[in-house]
Amino acid sequence: MLMNRRQFLTTSFAGAAALAADHRPMNVLFVVSDDLSPTALGCYGHPLVQSPNVDALARAGTRFDRAYCQFALCAPSRASFLTGLRPDTTRVLSNGPDFRDFIPSAVTMPQLFKNNGYRSIREGKMFHMGVPTTVGTDRWQDAVSWHHNGSPQGKEHQSQGEGRNLTPHIGQGVAMHFVATPDASEQADFDAANRAIAHLEKHRADPFFLGLGFVRPHVPCVAPSRFFDLYPLAKIKPFVNPPNDLDDIPALVPRTLGNTANHMRMNEDQQREALRAYYASISFMDDQLGRVLKTLDGLKLKERTVIVFQSDHGWHLGEHTFWQKRSLMEESARVPLIVSAPGRKGRGKVCRALTELVDVYPTVAELCGLAAPANLEGKSLVPLLDDPSRAHKAMARTQLNAGKTTGRAVRTENFRYIQWSSDGETAEELYDHRTDRHEFTNLAGKPGFKQELERHRNLVGA
Repeated sequence: MLMNRRQFLTTSFAGAAALAADHRPMNVLFVVSDDLSPTALGCYGHPLVQSPNVDALARAGTRFDRAYCQFALCAPSRASFLTGLRPDTTRVLSNGPDFRDFIPSAVTMPQLFKNNGYRSIREGKMFHMGVPTTVGTDRWQDAVSWHHNGSPQGKEHQSQGEGRNLTPHIGQGVAMHFVATPDASEQADFDAANRAIAHLEKHRADPFFLGLGFVRPHVPCVAPSRFFDLYPLAKIKPFVNPPNDLDDIPALVPRTLGNTANHMRMNEDQQREALRAYYASISFMDDQLGRVLKTLDGLKLKERTVIVFQSDHGWHLGEHTFWQKRSLMEESARVPLIVSAPGRKGRGKVCRALTELVDVYPTVAELCGLAAPANLEGKSLVPLLDDPSRAHKAMARTQLNAGKTTGRAVRTENFRYIQWSSDGETAEELYDHRTDRHEFTNLAGKPGFKQELERHRNLVGA
């Protein structure tokens, strides 16, 4: 059947509009949860924690099972993955410095998008933010990276509700302090989600890079009571370490942890309370993520948006009697990482390749068709999003500074190796993940592992 002129023009214009729509820039929703252990998420296998929105995102994207941070502390890790440079390059090796003091010309991930016509938006903790002391401020947040540089407010441990400090000998920011609040309205993460939703509604027609930083589950663990109610204390089981687990760990290692070793002086009942508060904070954070994802879907932006969900580092939950971060063992170095990219073949699959947070920047840039800076030190994950079974890297590196002590770790296919140096004192750790996934047995110096020990020593210096 022949078309008349009007039908032909209508069809042609509709086709041209559809073609133009298909070539719109891809948006980015970049979500960072603070101090989140992958072992405390449902999609990573936790039998109790309820994280339905992170789990749904994992089913829609690719979940990376062996992703590692480059520094087991907030500021150095964030400076690294947001610049795409390793900590030795950024020279941010503690929670104090600003990376611009050392590499003023660096182009950060959000800045790349800003420079390429995107609306660059921050709500919440992206670069380092002291929790709880500088929540609600823009210190360290690198104003040049953003069109909008938002710092949601939160009352933190001063929130109304029932709670207590399980470790009163430790100051805020490290103390295992929790508060079960009547509602969410006084919390920074609730405010961050509200603001993110408003940005999505306002800028739905514009290409955007939205950096959404949640402070939970970072201590103090503050969340509405209904999330605490999900976790009856009787169902919570503290981690059980084998007897004499610490006997083969170098003596300087607990010294690097300070007051977060020896269960922070918490007895078993207090450990249950600490775990309950941590789990409740995760479920609260997850709920805020869900509100943002629901809006993204409702605005029909989901199929035009790359979504990244990650943490800045891992978190000990009693393994080796350690709590929190600042170690070089698996629990502190390993992070959750999920990438959901429209049209990729690996959606809903798990990738077990060794990956690093420094890989995220080149990945997001490639997915959006942007030329990343040539000096980036990561490797794009895009091939893994189509074929998660591919190999990626031979090793992942993590480092740590604690006073005069420096440590460097490499995670290879089957081993973790850690090398320590402190005022002339040196020490080594080697763990075989084929038989010892919790790193209970230090093989450094044991018969039969001399060759692996030497190989990993060389990798640290490579």
